[in-house]
Amino acid sequence: MTTAQTASPARLLDRAARGDESAFAEFYDTAAGPVLAIAAGILRDPASAEQVTREVLLEIWRKAGRHPAREGTMAWVLTIAHQRAVERVRYERGARGPAPQALEFAPLYELTELQRRSIVLAYYSGFTAREVSAALNTPIPEVAAGMRDGLLRLRAALLGGGAA
Repeated sequence: MTTAQTASPARLLDRAARGDESAFAEFYDTAAGPVLAIAAGILRDPASAEQVTREVLLEIWRKAGRHPAREGTMAWVLTIAHQRAVERVRYERGARGPAPQALEFAPLYELTELQRRSIVLAYYSGFTAREVSAALNTPIPEVAAGMRDGLLRLRAALLGGGAA
């Protein structure tokens, strides 16, 4: 094998999947920086970003045999990094609950109950549209429309145009 082939992230993970720890060490050296950059950009806390980086690379080690084709390997790794960092943000926000001022702010602009609750769950608690839908027992399209309309109303009110 040539050096270029050996250095390919896909080939390194192929070897790592067969138990080659030195191949994973080489992969780690290649991927750790980009994974940390993704995590740090989302988390804004160096310690949390480093912890997510370690967790992601451990997950990659465990899944080494299931990585996508050559060109997609680093995209796969960075997608996992992004997902884990976002999950951490959602977890931390959810653990703290919605900001108290969020619950008071939205009704000032005469939002419907669906609009207010959807926005609070999505933007202050970090829920996905699917999670908001489940929490409110409302179909996803209705939740999405409610959030869109509510955000338009908030925007109009904040820009001095009153409720839209």
